[in-house]
Order: sequence, then structure tokens, then C-alpha cells
Amino acid sequence: MRDYLVRQLNSALRRPGMYGGETSLRVVIDHLLHLEHSDEAWAAEMESLESRGAWTSIGVSGAFRELIPGPYEYGMASVYSEFARARSWLEADRTLTTDEYEQMRAQIPTWVTHDHPLSEVINTFGPPSLLLGGSNPYYGKTLGYLTGPANTPVIFFHLWNGADPEAESTWPPRYDEPVLLAIRCGTGDFKTSFTFTPEGLRRRPASA
Repeated sequence: MRDYLVRQLNSALRRPGMYGGETSLRVVIDHLLHLEHSDEAWAAEMESLESRGAWTSIGVSGAFRELIPGPYEYGMASVYSEFARARSWLEADRTLTTDEYEQMRAQIPTWVTHDHPLSEVINTFGPPSLLLGGSNPYYGKTLGYLTGPANTPVIFFHLWNGADPEAESTWPPRYDEPVLLAIRCGTGDFKTSFTFTPEGLRRRPASA
């Protein structure tokens, strides 16, 4: 049963919309924690998320609404993937070497001063450890890059595609492929863990 639920959780993290969104992730996590006799662990995680500003009355999704335009379920899933990793449930598609990871972190401060499409992110840093979202370029997605030690923060690239606010229709999206809005890394204060690109700053909701 545990193996089955772990597989379900990994599938739901990658395509949350197909599985019922944030609520479905929490249901699978509840079942896994119950099997592991750790029912209290999620309450502790919620307290931690709330203290960091990553939890609102509507969950993690609400925290992303203050930073990324529109519904952004792949960002929400990235936060749950961090908890899954800490519980040894997360199944990565690729693990970076320590050198690759450190080079990426060193490159980020300069790299985010310019705008980048999805293809440029992958050409620069390689295939992600986690692809949260499908391959369809008309939709946003989050790419996660991680290295071996579980206590090393995952580096998340949050990419968006959609329509301009003044557009009459939300289709087709604004871009041919998703564009990078922000890179998130770290488990401290939620908002300060984001480093925004120029496009990310332009599209950041006014309430933020």
C-alpha cells in the first residue's frame, strides 16, 4: 500500500490538475503519514509553512497567488514536493552532482537579471530533476533541480504562460513557450526565497 501511495503522490505532484489539485495531494499525504504512524507530521509542517508565509486560508496555493499571476498549481506542487523529499517519498528523474548544483546556485544571481524562455533554461541547466507540469508549451510549469543530500534545498524554476490582463481572451497564450518568472530556493521566509526575473517583476500581482 505504501509503495502504491508513493507512486500516486509522485504522479499527482507532476500533474496536480489531473488529480484534483492541492486537496488531492493532502489526502495522499495524510494516508501515507497514517501508514507510517506519523499523523502529527503534517500539522507540524502546516505550522512551519504558516510561519514562513507559505500557507494561507486556502493553503499553499494562496501564497503563490500573491507572487505569480493566475492559478499556479505547479508552484504549489513544488512546496509539497519538498515535504515529500524530506519524508523520502519523492522520486527524482535526475540528481545533480554536487559540482553541478553549486555551479547552478552561483549562476542564479546573474542569470535572473535577464528574461529566459523554457528552452533556454533546459539548454543551460539540463533536464530537471522534477518536471511539475506537462510538456505542452501553452501552459506554465515548474522545473526542480536537486542534488543528493536531502537537506540541500531544491532549486525551482517557476515558468508562466498566459494572456495579458487587458486581452479579451485567455487563448492563445501570450508566448510560444513558458517564460521564467522566478527562481525559488531555500526553506526560510517564503517571499524572500524568490528571485524574480524582469518579466517576473512586471507580472507580479499588485497586491504583492
